[in-house]
Amino acid sequence: MLLKEYRICMPLTVEEYRIGQLYMISKHSHEQSDRGEGVEVVQNEPYDDPVHGRGQLTEKRVYLNSKLPSWARAVVPKIFYVTEKAWNYYPYTITEYTCSFLPKFSIHIETKYEDNKGCNDSIFDNEAKDLEREVCFIDIACDEIPERYYKESEDPKNFKSEKTGRGLLKEGWRDTQDPIMCSYKLVTVKFEVWGLQTRVEQFVHKVVRDVLLIGHRQAFAWVDEWYDMTMDEVREFERATQEATNRKIGIFPPAISITDIALPSSTRSAPSSAPSTPLSTDAPEFLAVPKDRPRKKSAPETLTLPDPSQKGPTLNLPGAISSDKPSPSKQE
Repeated sequence: MLLKEYRICMPLTVEEYRIGQLYMISKHSHEQSDRGEGVEVVQNEPYDDPVHGRGQLTEKRVYLNSKLPSWARAVVPKIFYVTEKAWNYYPYTITEYTCSFLPKFSIHIETKYEDNKGCNDSIFDNEAKDLEREVCFIDIACDEIPERYYKESEDPKNFKSEKTGRGLLKEGWRDTQDPIMCSYKLVTVKFEVWGLQTRVEQFVHKVVRDVLLIGHRQAFAWVDEWYDMTMDEVREFERATQEATNRKIGIFPPAISITDIALPSSTRSAPSSAPSTPLSTDAPEFLAVPKDRPRKKSAPETLTLPDPSQKGPTLNLPGAISSDKPSPSKQE
C-alpha cells in the first residue's frame, strides 16, 4: 500500500467549486468519450448516509480497451471496463474504482474541501492520523503537464475569467490570491502482487497526480461557462451531457434520471474506505513485452512415407534421404 495526500489550491471558493466540479466532470467525460470508448453513466441519484447525511451516488463504467497498451490488451477481455462509484457529500467525497479482472489492484480516494491555502495539516486526522504519508502540493499554474494534454486555452497562466476577473496566475499566486480554496485528497493505492507492488503503486500515483492537475486546471479554465449556474441548472446539464455521452460511445440504456428520492442507507452503503484506479495508455517499462523475442525451432512437421515402387518396408525419417533427389528442408 502506498498512501499520499495531495493538496490542490484553486482561485475559487468552496461554494463556487461545488458547481464547477460537477460541470467539469460531465464535460471532461463527454470530451474523452468516443464510439465504443469512454464513460457510460449507469446511475446518478440522491443518497442518504447515516454519518455523512444527504449526498449523491453515481456509478459509471469506463470503457478503454483500445486505449490500453498492447501488453494489457493481450490479457484482458475484449470488452473491458473499470467501474467507478462516487459518494458526494460535498464538501466531503469518496470515490472508488474497481476492476473484477484485477481484484488485487485498488485505489481509495477521500476528498475534503476548505477555504484556505492548503495549510490544514490535521484535516485527515480521523481517517489517517497514525498513517505515514507524503504530502504533495499540486500547482495548477506552474506544474508541468504531459504535452499531449496541454491546451493554451486551459493554461491558468494565460487565461483570465471575464466574469470573475481571476486568472493570469503567476509563480507564487497562492500567497496573494483571494479568494482561494484547497482540495485535500487522501489517495491510497494497492497492488498486492509480489515483485511488482512497489513499482506499480508508484507508477499509479504518478498517473493520479497528472489526472488531478488536468482536472483542476479545466475546472478553473471553464469557470465562465458554469459560474452563473444554479445547482438545478448544473444537474440538468449533467443529466443531458451524460445521456449524450452514452449515445456517443454507442450505449443506449434507459434515460438517466436524477431523482429527488434518496436511497435509504440500507440499500447501499458507502465504504468506510474506497479504492480507485487511474488509467494510462503507457505501460511501465518493467511490464513491457520484449519487442524481439527469438523463436524456438519446432520439431520437423513432415514424414516421408515409403515409395510403393521400392521393395521392402523402408521408412525415411525427417532429415534422412528418401530418394536420389534430396527433399528440400522446410524454412521457418
